[in-house]
Amino acid sequence: MTTTDVAPTSPHAAPAPAVPVPKPGSRNMNPLSVGFLALLREDLRTHDGHLLEQGFWAVAVHRFGNWRMGLPKLVRAPATLLYRFGFKWVEWTCGITLPYTVRLGRRVRIWHHGGMILHAEAIGDDVHVRQNTTFGVARRDALHQLPTIGDRCDLGCGVVVLGPVTVGHDSVVGANAVVVKDVPPFSVAAGVPAKVIKTISPTNPHE
Repeated sequence: MTTTDVAPTSPHAAPAPAVPVPKPGSRNMNPLSVGFLALLREDLRTHDGHLLEQGFWAVAVHRFGNWRMGLPKLVRAPATLLYRFGFKWVEWTCGITLPYTVRLGRRVRIWHHGGMILHAEAIGDDVHVRQNTTFGVARRDALHQLPTIGDRCDLGCGVVVLGPVTVGHDSVVGANAVVVKDVPPFSVAAGVPAKVIKTISPTNPHE
């Protein structure tokens, strides 16, 4: 066999062992680049420093829900009870559902409150979300197919994003749009179903 020959692969060779993928919510999914308290301070600044901003409460409870997953199990149990109370309290009083299983980026701003179901695979950094927004599944037989919102996206009031779709980074989705297909980066999407109506210049996002 020369140095250029490649030995044939045996059809009976054992398959490579699968790398286990951690289940959502089985570990702390807060951004690793900053500590828990520093992250909360950043989230408070993102919400203009207003402790009474309902969006900040939702994000803070979400951060706590993830942080507790890094605690020893004996300590985690009471923290879990506290998280569950905080999660329901935010749902009941603010109308914001943001499960800790969502991978949430930094400096996410939740404007206003009410009618918000933010059940996504991931929400990127510097995202703006407004009232009556829904992220979730498209069908009851596909309960784990959730949307991904890219970095620096801006979503108008009443936006609905359903299924395993991606809203690309630096995109804008107009009010009351229903997104059921991927939105490319640097796009403006609007309508029902949402369609790209404009491409934003990466060098001048205000064009």
